[in-house]
Amino acid sequence: MKSDLRKQSFIKKVLGIFACIVLLSGCATEKTDNLRVGAMKGPTSIGILPMMQEDANDNYEFHMATAADELVPMMAKGELDVALVPANVAAILFQKTQAAVKVIDINTLGVLYFVSGNDKIQSIEDLRDTTIYMTGKGTTPEATVRYVLHAAGLKEEDYTLEFKSEPTEVAAILAQDFNAVALLPQPFVTVALSKNENLKIRMDLNELWQTVSPEHQSMVTGVTVVRAEVLEKHPKAVERFLADHETSVTNLVNDLEKNAMYAVEAGILPNQELAMKAIPLCNIVCITGQEMQEALSGYLEVLAEFDAQLVGGAMPGDEFYYTEIK
Repeated sequence: MKSDLRKQSFIKKVLGIFACIVLLSGCATEKTDNLRVGAMKGPTSIGILPMMQEDANDNYEFHMATAADELVPMMAKGELDVALVPANVAAILFQKTQAAVKVIDINTLGVLYFVSGNDKIQSIEDLRDTTIYMTGKGTTPEATVRYVLHAAGLKEEDYTLEFKSEPTEVAAILAQDFNAVALLPQPFVTVALSKNENLKIRMDLNELWQTVSPEHQSMVTGVTVVRAEVLEKHPKAVERFLADHETSVTNLVNDLEKNAMYAVEAGILPNQELAMKAIPLCNIVCITGQEMQEALSGYLEVLAEFDAQLVGGAMPGDEFYYTEIK
């Protein structure tokens, strides 16, 4: 399918962006301590919604994108200072810019859930001889679900993954067959459940990951990266961002009703009611320092074992991680 092929070719598209990185690297102009922050319309940007709405100090200029491949070239050209991107995209960006970016925090943990109307689906063992409908063939969702299922004892011949182009296609299958099993990301899970009372969340892939593989700590959906040049020249601005990000995540939980409306205004969710249900299930965090490095490196190792190109061809070294949080 056209859209599924687009997903499969995502890595190639990202890699292609860097053909003229060397030429672009010297083009960024000197900036002030105000940071230009890029984020996508999705779970990875939910944690900064309070920052975006309530920043009275003019410390940030926010740019919202529809996809990561819009933010990547902006970071490479020096048009953004900070970006909230998928974890593996951060690793690719690091590799292809010769370590010109560093990851400063994890902003989102796992957002994938098994959904079904079948009450018998209660554990991984219940997925034996089952077809699982999902998106993301050859990308991080396939890598993570196969890792979890195999770590729990299933073999590839014990289950079938059937890939569709878009989450809406997967939701349509669930609407037609309540007993079908799907793996969907938030907020599509909450939207699907709101349209079909027979459907329920059966298992949280993030919780399953922690159960079957505690040494890898957690799935990691999104991280925040900064250009190394900005970190070197404006360390206080980056430290301020980290402090503000942590406060923003706390505010998100403490005033869910207001921030749910911000998610609607940002185009992340269709209405406030759904946003209030989906946001707590998006695993929004602000994890920094050594804890960040341990969780992220473990996750990237799993992706690299599935396909090294998902992390830019090789695991990033320690210089990828900024852990000197003051």
